Amino acid sequence: MSANEANGTYPGFHGKVGRVFATSESWWPERATAPEGAPNVVVILCDDLGYADTAPYGSEIATPNIDRLAKGGLQYTDFHSTPMCSPTRAALLTGMNPHAAGVGTVAHSDPGFPGYAMELAEDVITLPETLQANGYATYMVGKWHLAKDSDQSDAGPRHSWPCQRGFDQFYGFLDGFTNLHQPHRLVRDNTPVETDTYPDGYYFTDDITDEAIAMVRAGKASAPEQPFFLYIAHGAIHAPLHAKDADIAAQKGNYDAGWDELRLRRFARQKELNVVGNDVVLAPRNTELNNDVDPWDELNDIQKALYSRYMEVFAAMVTNVDENTGRLLDALDDMGELDNTIVIFTSDNGASREGEMVGTSAYMVHLTAGEDIDTDFDRIDLIGGPQTSPHYPRGWAMAGNTPFRLYKINTHAGGHTVPFLFSWNAGKINTGELREQYAHVSDIFPTLLELIGIDAPTTRNGYQVKLRTGSSMAPTLREAGAPPQRTEALYEMIGHRGFYRDGWEVVTLHQPFTPFSDSEWELYNLANDRTELNNLADTEPEKLAELIAAWNDAAWDGQVFPLDEGTGLKYVLRPPQTEIVQQPLSVWPGTPTLERWRSLQLIWLSSFQFQAPITVTKTSLGTIAAHGDQSGGYALYLLEDRRPALVFNDGRGTMTKLLGPSLEVGDHLLECSFDAIGGNTWKLSLAIDGVTLDEHPEVPMLYAMSPFEGISVGRDPRSPVWWERYETHGSFHYNSAQGPVHWVPGPKAPDQPEDTVGLLRMIGAKFE
Repeated sequence: MSANEANGTYPGFHGKVGRVFATSESWWPERATAPEGAPNVVVILCDDLGYADTAPYGSEIATPNIDRLAKGGLQYTDFHSTPMCSPTRAALLTGMNPHAAGVGTVAHSDPGFPGYAMELAEDVITLPETLQANGYATYMVGKWHLAKDSDQSDAGPRHSWPCQRGFDQFYGFLDGFTNLHQPHRLVRDNTPVETDTYPDGYYFTDDITDEAIAMVRAGKASAPEQPFFLYIAHGAIHAPLHAKDADIAAQKGNYDAGWDELRLRRFARQKELNVVGNDVVLAPRNTELNNDVDPWDELNDIQKALYSRYMEVFAAMVTNVDENTGRLLDALDDMGELDNTIVIFTSDNGASREGEMVGTSAYMVHLTAGEDIDTDFDRIDLIGGPQTSPHYPRGWAMAGNTPFRLYKINTHAGGHTVPFLFSWNAGKINTGELREQYAHVSDIFPTLLELIGIDAPTTRNGYQVKLRTGSSMAPTLREAGAPPQRTEALYEMIGHRGFYRDGWEVVTLHQPFTPFSDSEWELYNLANDRTELNNLADTEPEKLAELIAAWNDAAWDGQVFPLDEGTGLKYVLRPPQTEIVQQPLSVWPGTPTLERWRSLQLIWLSSFQFQAPITVTKTSLGTIAAHGDQSGGYALYLLEDRRPALVFNDGRGTMTKLLGPSLEVGDHLLECSFDAIGGNTWKLSLAIDGVTLDEHPEVPMLYAMSPFEGISVGRDPRSPVWWERYETHGSFHYNSAQGPVHWVPGPKAPDQPEDTVGLLRMIGAKFE
């Protein structure tokens, strides 16, 4: 007799098994359920929103719905993110310091070190995984930025995508930013969304809010008692600065007074609101090397007009985030869910200085192609719309970080002091109050666990889970006078370092290509110097030495080393398996758009060519191949009268066109060559059936983040390379037969080193 028959059951089954159902006893394994009355949780994370960029923190920008959260909840005045986007997301979702979670900087590299894996480690549990294991529905919309760029293609791997890290549903983008009018690559759950053209008036912030509301409504319709976790990670207010026309028009003239006056006004409001104490001194205009800001009064009229326009667009983006926050709150209220929903509103870092001194209308290329104020001013009316990719000058970021020094990426206060609002109507906490305790983004995870009354799993996929380093803020939620739960905090970003302990802080403003010496450390007593103006390094040597040693120990324990010496080596180092992406590649018509990073490797700092076999009929017309968009790219078309055209967009609106003659009906081979001639330039040529018919001596090379749209064959979808053709023909599909387009990477540019890694190692080694 079988043991199962003798026992009348099966291993692991706790019912009784007879020969027929009628004589058997059912048993169902328990499903995870949340504690009775568990609250819903909504975390709203803005991107590059400075401390002073919303009304509760002193801004002139009207944000009535964000105000609603502040008045109906608690407002923290000393809350800290990390100084950069991906690390903050890692800290928020894991309750750990970001390097310990594997994400020490932005997820655009893979240098081969634990603190810089650029994906969440396997032995780290996430907040959505924890809530999912405790009976919650888990939803995410917006920006992920926790998967390395080489893993974002259709081939994956997907182990560090949202749905593999605890989210039931995801809608948004995996990359660091996107075009808010025409997003380059949206993903739903685990599948890229193949959008050909977006409808008129489309705007990403509106779209993800619609999706978030739909997810919650669908979940509550199916399981009304199940609580949900909703993570809204906005693409705004990150560049490219894109806003809707009406929102931009509403800000017209609001920033003509300039950033110096804006800082004074915001600081005065902060004092009125008690966001900063009466003893706090406004930091002077940033004057530090490579971080300085020109006095507004010394700018010319063109600069003032252009720079004001940039800030008008930024403010318009903030108002749209506020409007959509209100839509979400109203939807939850209509469903009867708002009362028992914890709502958190914060930002991933301080305001960004990536527009540098003068800003740009071409965010994807300005750091490689240089400044061009005249061209930017010529496009002033387009700034904020889909034909530009703007970023404001760092003077506005300085105002956004009022009253603090410096910017995003810095470990000084301006880089990581951010707004934090907490609302929970059913939580029996006081409302409309300020909280002055020091807190950190990694504290959100343990705070929510304590409030909900659950524990995190101790294992994940067979790994023992690392201990969280965050501290619960729950006591400070309930009592304004509760002591700070967070007594230490570790900071590091691209060589800048910082350490907080019990009101004291050491911090560095590290210059690339300089040694990491103890002499660059600054020391501040934040209890009476929140804006870091009185450096006590010379007068308090024992405290300085104590905190430097504490930073060093915490950095080694937290996987912070190796440090970035400024050479860019960490961006060049890649695992051997990625070398395949630099081999020739054929892309067939009908293939979904090749992902951005994969496409870029075919042309990176080198010569390349692509060959396109096509069949031409009397009516043939359309896009043969396209790589890029309005922020820079190239495309091959067959125009009216069957004329081939290679079109190059430099990212600033300058179009270079190579034209061939009208083609005879029949089969042809079109070949486009980009010869790297040095000086970050290409020479272009267009050949038909082996005969070169047109050339152009020099165009600027596209690299870094451009082309941003990947390779498409037979169409030019979403944001187009050639705007005028898009206006008349949309994505301009090729209407005749064509074969696969074949990309062939060529030799490096003649002024590029043969051994880039070796050269950068040699340069960087002297800063050990």
